[in-house]
Amino acid sequence: MQAVSIQADVRLPRILSDHVVLQRDMPIPIWGWADPEENVTVRLGDQSAATQAKADGTWKVHLQPLAAGGPYELVVAGKNRLAVRDILIGELWLCSGQSNMAWVMAHKTTNHAAEIAAADHPQMRLCTIPEKSTPVPVKDGAAEWHVCSPRSVGYFSAVAYYFGRELHRELKVPVGLIVSAVSGTRIESWTPDEGIAAVPELKDQRQFANGDLYRGMIEPLAPLTIRGVIWYQGEGNVGDGFVYLHRMKALIGGWRQAWKREDLPFYYVQLAPLNWGGKPKTQLPEIWEAQTAALSIPHTGMVVTTDIGNIGDAHPRNKLDVGRRLARWALTKTYGREGIVYCGPVFKSMAIEGRKARIQFEHTAGGLASRDGKPLSWFTIASDDGQFVPAQAEIEGETVVTFSEAVAKPVAVRFGWHQIAEPNLINRAGLPASPFRTDGPK
Repeated sequence: MQAVSIQADVRLPRILSDHVVLQRDMPIPIWGWADPEENVTVRLGDQSAATQAKADGTWKVHLQPLAAGGPYELVVAGKNRLAVRDILIGELWLCSGQSNMAWVMAHKTTNHAAEIAAADHPQMRLCTIPEKSTPVPVKDGAAEWHVCSPRSVGYFSAVAYYFGRELHRELKVPVGLIVSAVSGTRIESWTPDEGIAAVPELKDQRQFANGDLYRGMIEPLAPLTIRGVIWYQGEGNVGDGFVYLHRMKALIGGWRQAWKREDLPFYYVQLAPLNWGGKPKTQLPEIWEAQTAALSIPHTGMVVTTDIGNIGDAHPRNKLDVGRRLARWALTKTYGREGIVYCGPVFKSMAIEGRKARIQFEHTAGGLASRDGKPLSWFTIASDDGQFVPAQAEIEGETVVTFSEAVAKPVAVRFGWHQIAEPNLINRAGLPASPFRTDGPK
């Protein structure tokens, strides 16, 4: 049930409604609207606060942090009285992007019938923001919270659900998930102007639909305290190449400005291999390259999906492993859990040894392996003529040595550098290596 008022003198944003999860261990903002200069009181559990609406009718208070628990009732009073019930205190995450984040459980995700039937988690709460594109800022947007159940989860984001379920199981606290995602969208639609202005590399770049979805579906949420963000997007920007790195900087920086948190965690999914048909075969790898480079942005993490995609479908059905891999990043980097391998091998450096090139990786988890037991695949090598040929590749300790009888003096190596590449290099924890090229932009 939404908070309602007969007079509607005091009003809360719709994101603060029955069944909401508020972020634990951080100050709790409560905000809304009233008549100008109207006195407003707020009570949550044993806490209370009072304020006066400004001349424009807005008001806001901050309550002290609370530990995980509940349920609580929020009571707001002015000339009228509002009550929001069944509030939990726990972990709150924003889940955004395009169709692979929006893709719901019931849309033939792997083992969806059994997973939906088992989704009885009353301390998980789900909220999907309806699509709203607007050229002007929106202070309040449509939102409705649901208790996680077989009835409510079927048309909720599969990636978000599996991510949240893993956190709920591991942390044993309430988890709230806000999904704000729209199919077929470019990253610029989600980026505030302030984010773009802060990235010099975008000064002369053409922008598309600047911030229309940000204003309608993200900005109204920004007063809310959240733990972090998960992001699954990029298909709409295939063809941007390395510029996508700068677009990610703008997005992440802009959202961090909105939440006033430079350390806001931002974990994202690298696109899966896909046969794009008539597009150049390296346009998708160039986005992979930009996404990998975005790991240089502090407090970020990336999930690689080259082993769980479907080259004939832009919407791989295995969302379970995507959500779990995102949760590995959060559990390790946000919640400080130890002993979790959260990342697959990432290119570190190359050394030329005669006719061979030795590749070193970060995140080997103590060793490298072949996922299917076959020789390592999708390595190519080139001399200074720039002609890449298939290379043999062998694991030596925590490195890979590549070579080809056709290349006497190698200068560059590429791995998985094709839109349909599904290479088999993994680390000892079974996580796949990210595609790379040693001759790419620095």
